[in-house]
Amino acid sequence: MGSYDPEPQKLSIETPCIPSAALSRAAGCNIFLKLENLQPSGSFKSRGVGHMMYRAMLEKPGGNVHFYCSSGGNAGLACATAAATLSQPCTVVVPMSTTAHMIDKLRLLGAKVHQVGSHWAQADAHLRSELLAHDPIGVYVPPFDHPHIWEGASRIVDELVYQLKPYGALEIDGIICNCGGGGLLNGIMEGVENNFKIPERKPKVLAVETVGADSLNASVKAGHLVTLPAITSIATSLGAQRVSERTFKWSQEAPYLESLVVTDAEAVMGSVRFANDARMLVEVACGATIATVYNGDLRRVVGQGLSDEEWSRKNVVVIVCGGSNVSLEILRDYQEKYGVK
Repeated sequence: MGSYDPEPQKLSIETPCIPSAALSRAAGCNIFLKLENLQPSGSFKSRGVGHMMYRAMLEKPGGNVHFYCSSGGNAGLACATAAATLSQPCTVVVPMSTTAHMIDKLRLLGAKVHQVGSHWAQADAHLRSELLAHDPIGVYVPPFDHPHIWEGASRIVDELVYQLKPYGALEIDGIICNCGGGGLLNGIMEGVENNFKIPERKPKVLAVETVGADSLNASVKAGHLVTLPAITSIATSLGAQRVSERTFKWSQEAPYLESLVVTDAEAVMGSVRFANDARMLVEVACGATIATVYNGDLRRVVGQGLSDEEWSRKNVVVIVCGGSNVSLEILRDYQEKYGVK
């Protein structure tokens, strides 16, 4: 190893999980917020990407590596953030659709940024063939499809198991997260399987996508993996045209996993109302998850068949995944476009 060998946990943190009176009132049950927006990179990606990068660096002679990531957003930020912590160089290739806001953030962290292609797959192909193939110390950092990324994300559930108990919540009845390529969802599912051995005590897991970035939902409906022809949602952080094979497999073998889709307008509503209720700014990909609390989807799926009193005793965790593709200006523009108050 090199002279600087940080402990792996410094690449991500144990995030707080707090009750929300405002969201609990909106949902009619006990809502807890798992604040992954507080991770070093601004999103949950720090967990999986940081863990994968650290493991890869340990496997290299001398620990000298050059990290390469193809991401239009949060995975790239997580890679650049972890690379800076590990004192290793980093190159991020992003599609042309990536905002200047995100590119500035990547460069501020010291990453070299290339813009290539109209979508992620083209950026990824360029990274692999033109850059990574010619670098003997290069390490590929996928945005979501790697077992070590899922392992890092699974620790979210490890923490939830003991974080809710001081609030008197002895059972976790539901976990809501979003799904882009499936890295977060795969980790949540691994965590549930590791921590909840009795089938009837496993929490319901809601995987949320937006219309136009709903590759998991399309695959569930078709009964096989589907590749979307294009990403048309404004929630570009969910913009994987095809989910990982492991994600689809989870949807087929785990009866407690439910795929949900919300509109872009609902995702904007989720971000706006969350900013008002929780005083935190999250991008619309995260707003999609939160929207299910406000629009009744959570009650419909997790609280199906329950009386109001029974539902009021249920405990649901919202994974506030965060994301850096947001500002007051961006959110105001979306509010105006979609007529969200």
